[in-house]
Amino acid sequence: MLDRFRRLFEAPSPTTVMSASPEARNLAVAALLFHAAALDGEIDQAEEQVIGSLLAKRFELSAGDLISLLDDARKAEEDANQILRFTQQIKDGSSHEERVALLEMLWEVVFADGEEHAFEANLMRRVAGLIYVTDQESGSARLRVRARLGLI
Repeated sequence: MLDRFRRLFEAPSPTTVMSASPEARNLAVAALLFHAAALDGEIDQAEEQVIGSLLAKRFELSAGDLISLLDDARKAEEDANQILRFTQQIKDGSSHEERVALLEMLWEVVFADGEEHAFEANLMRRVAGLIYVTDQESGSARLRVRARLGLI
């Protein structure tokens, strides 16, 4: 019993930290992108195109694999009642640099319609905290995306 209690406070092993499969992580990323796009009430065509482009480029997907991932991600996002399962897969299956890159992807979806809504900004703060990226790093990612999109 004491050993079980002690294990609760021990650091997880590297195999536990990296337990998320690449496919599960990719699905979590895609579902989170759809979640960000849906926060302003609807997912418009520009947001869908940005999501597809980001996923195809980031994960080097064929057209068929991209369509499959997009369909699975839409379903996963619609069925989810919270983002924790997505962020946990991402945190456990991604390096710090990959998590910062994910925030840039999310910011691109947020700015796809040219506006940043309060719900989207709130989501970004929550996601950054849940995937262990500092507010400063998230803010820098936001500025890089705004500059890349010509919004500055």
